[in-house]
Amino acid sequence: MDIIVSNMDSTPIYEQITRQIKAKILGGELQPGEALPSMRLLAKELRISVITTKRAYEELEREGLITSQTGRGSFVAPVSSERLREAQLRTVEDHLTDAVQAARLAGLSADEFAELARTLFEEEGL
Repeated sequence: MDIIVSNMDSTPIYEQITRQIKAKILGGELQPGEALPSMRLLAKELRISVITTKRAYEELEREGLITSQTGRGSFVAPVSSERLREAQLRTVEDHLTDAVQAARLAGLSADEFAELARTLFEEEGL
């Protein structure tokens, strides 16, 4: 599995792993029932601690994106379309929260921000 971790990123490594696996699941790259690499194997491949991969897998399990079975490993959990939509909305909200904070720092009004968002949305062909 292609996961890239960066020590230069201020985001903790377990969060980098969680975010990338989550994106692969929600993006359909990883299918329900598909086995994930063992925590030990992933830790070895990424040259990080098993504790770090364990924390990432626990977070994914808490979010209901994977299931872990003792002695068998971790697998992608079935994701309903409703759950998928909810996860995508949460991601949009997170990005919008960051964008609103940046807009406020730049002194934009709510109307200016909305117009900028509308322009970008239309430019992307969405």
